[in-house]
Amino acid sequence: MTSGSNSQEDGGLKSPGLPYVQSSPSARPDSPSTLAASPLEAPADEVDARAHIRRPSIIITTDVVSPSGITPSTVGAGSLGSASSSTPRSGTSSASPHAQRYPGWLSEVVKPLAEFIDECIDPRDLFIDLQEIAEGESGSVFSALVVATSPGQRKVHSFKPPTPTSPFPDSSVQELVAIKSVPILPSGSSKLFDLRRELELMRDLRHPNILKMERLYVDLVEDSLWIGMELMERSLADVLGVQAEEGGEELVVGEKMVARFVWDVLLALSYIRKQHIAHRDLRSDNLLLNRDGVLKISDFSSAVRAPPGTPKSSENVGVIYWQAPEMRTGLYDPLKVDVWSLGATTWELVEGEPPFSDVQDTRQIGQQLPPLSNPDIFSRSFHDFLHLCSQPVGSRPDPDELLNAHYIRTACPRSAIVQMLAQCKSIEEQRLRRQSVDSQGTFTLP
Repeated sequence: MTSGSNSQEDGGLKSPGLPYVQSSPSARPDSPSTLAASPLEAPADEVDARAHIRRPSIIITTDVVSPSGITPSTVGAGSLGSASSSTPRSGTSSASPHAQRYPGWLSEVVKPLAEFIDECIDPRDLFIDLQEIAEGESGSVFSALVVATSPGQRKVHSFKPPTPTSPFPDSSVQELVAIKSVPILPSGSSKLFDLRRELELMRDLRHPNILKMERLYVDLVEDSLWIGMELMERSLADVLGVQAEEGGEELVVGEKMVARFVWDVLLALSYIRKQHIAHRDLRSDNLLLNRDGVLKISDFSSAVRAPPGTPKSSENVGVIYWQAPEMRTGLYDPLKVDVWSLGATTWELVEGEPPFSDVQDTRQIGQQLPPLSNPDIFSRSFHDFLHLCSQPVGSRPDPDELLNAHYIRTACPRSAIVQMLAQCKSIEEQRLRRQSVDSQGTFTLP
């Protein structure tokens, strides 16, 4: 947390029997127990919008080179985890400059990202014990341990979120990292330039509630780009997607727990707003929790810098169910839209579905958040918070104002989020055991 907020960090009251909402089984497909959010461009029509309410979750989904994923036979947990080092291709050297290190076509394809790629390290010498934890359109996500790179050493290094004086990796506490492996093809992709823009935008961002892409590496064995970042537990979308087996324990997400999530988001939004940056794609898929129950905003692929005097934006980015209404009608101030999206996400967390997801014609989506299905079960401070977030742009409060809202002061302790994450894991393990038993089947002789 930032300075000035520690006095309230875990001072929230416990949630005494507040109502909980669980999403319907048909609403969200089962997702892996890893986190991440898929940035999607604004849907071209209402059919696409409805199709993209839920997607498989992964750590990062920037389609760097090709929309085709890595198949298990090409890059799997076994092949990556067992490789302790790689042999440079003919004519290349790991100590050579960029143009000499990579073959001609590979050098040209990754050129837009050259300044962000660590060329001194072979990623297979740095990361070991890779285990695939998620799969997306653009590649697979692995957990991995960081090792020393000196010749003959295999000492495991630790990883923790970097600081300006302690870059990734660090060596104070042994941890896993997340590695997104994205295939590189000779044809290249314009998405490389989008990734470069995102990296440039986030270059100087350092905040405990913002997830960063820390380092990029090129794997010469599989012709792939490896993106290193902090390993997270799951997204808020994943939390809503956890469904208990019949008769099993029920996952509960209460109003005070949502207040804790909102608090973390507001701290991050306050920070990036002071940097004149707008996220523009804030939703449950892009809000990730680590094992300590700290929420971080991820995926800045739709973000934009808007310093004073910048013309208003007209880009239609994000997903319509979380979009501020002014984004659908013309020019808008990008620094104002994230608060609306936070209100829509808050609404989603207690209803189990994003607002307007039941609207057949997205042109009928209104200028205000829809009514809650059971408004009487929520506190007055919760209703007031939703009302503030959904104000017209001229009177919509900024993140610093919302941090003073009474609802934020009702947040549950951080320990309650950690317990909820453990409950998610327990429910998923129960489901896996049930599926394992069902898959074995039984025979009954006639």
